[in-house]
Amino acid sequence: MSADQAPAAPGRPGTPTLDRAAAQRRTVRVLVVTQAVGAVGITIGIATASLLARDISGSDSQAGLAQTFQVLGAAVAAYLLARVMSLRGRRIGLTTGYLLGASGAALAVLAGVVGSMALLLGGALLLGATTAANNGARYAATDLAEPLHRGRALSTVVWATTIGAVAGPNLTGPAAALARGLGLPELTGPFVVGVIGMLLAALVVGTLLRPDPLLLAREVAGVEAAPPTGTSWGRVRRAVVDHPVLGAAVLGLVGSHAAMIAVMVMTPLHMEHGGAELRIIGVVISVHVLGMFAFAPLVGLLADRVGRPPTLAVGGVLLVVSLLLSGAAPEGSSWQIFAGLFLLGLGWSFGTVAASTLIADHAPLDVRPDVQGAADLLMGLGAAAAGGLAGVVVGTLGYAHLSHGTIALALLVVVAAVLARSGSERLAQ
Repeated sequence: MSADQAPAAPGRPGTPTLDRAAAQRRTVRVLVVTQAVGAVGITIGIATASLLARDISGSDSQAGLAQTFQVLGAAVAAYLLARVMSLRGRRIGLTTGYLLGASGAALAVLAGVVGSMALLLGGALLLGATTAANNGARYAATDLAEPLHRGRALSTVVWATTIGAVAGPNLTGPAAALARGLGLPELTGPFVVGVIGMLLAALVVGTLLRPDPLLLAREVAGVEAAPPTGTSWGRVRRAVVDHPVLGAAVLGLVGSHAAMIAVMVMTPLHMEHGGAELRIIGVVISVHVLGMFAFAPLVGLLADRVGRPPTLAVGGVLLVVSLLLSGAAPEGSSWQIFAGLFLLGLGWSFGTVAASTLIADHAPLDVRPDVQGAADLLMGLGAAAAGGLAGVVVGTLGYAHLSHGTIALALLVVVAAVLARSGSERLAQ
């Protein structure tokens, strides 16, 4: 019997399965609310971050730096928050992430006021902690879930992001008006709203995520927490060696996220060059985010019933189609950019849900946060590199070359699916 299947903790034979099921339902409800609120704080700035960086720096080639630093911050925060979660549980780790993100959004506002690129990039780094917290929340949903329902649990929390994520970019216009009313630069308005959203998310998860799902899962399984010696790459490496499917899952996660980030961060600039209004840019980002999150429950159900590797492969194919459409999109607003960005989000959803569920399936419970944090660290580093190169490619070769070149990352997702299927079949034998 595996740790996940253990019915009760040693020394506590009376721990009923019902308590675990009830705690799982409460956990998912709290995480759904947290994601819905916290997502506003992250996504509202997507449509304007590159524009604010461009205005402050005066260079199109530096427009992608704000998003790149945010992605890099998410990578580092994933590593650090994983250590906090391993020692103190999901609740403390998630709350810390949202509070750090709120301080980053406040720094971004200050950067816009004083015109400092250094402050903007520092704020973007801290904003990444909220991204890391959102990512950690999807894993928290699987701690107490039954193995056959992990995809559904994870994807339900991913789906909840739709509420705030779709609303966020559409608040760009009102947020700009709010900034003008406060005497702030127009492009800092979304970050003002972001501060509020992230503080609310911290309040919800900090007060309501009880019992802590990871700590309860360990208690039920009789598994001790990892020793307080920092996240051990040795422990992560051993987990990957013992469970090779984890390596394929991380590859799929990195490819999906890097492909999405590379094209998404430069789309507002590509549209603005063609004269698209900020409102239309916000709508396109909303459509993109809709593809990322709205269909996640169906993706999770597919991952549970059909399997994680086939679902991952579908994600890679969708990414290829999206990049072909985006590469054909003229500057400004077009049906190609709407369709391409929607499919870019949908492909990301398939790839991320499937790969994340594979990680939750095969990461041992005693080192699960460490493995998940390392996976998200690599995911973030890959996306940061892709986002940084995206600005250079667009500045020198153009948006079409960026989209077409990113197809290599999408094909990497397909390769990961093949490797994961092969690894899963060997485990089943």
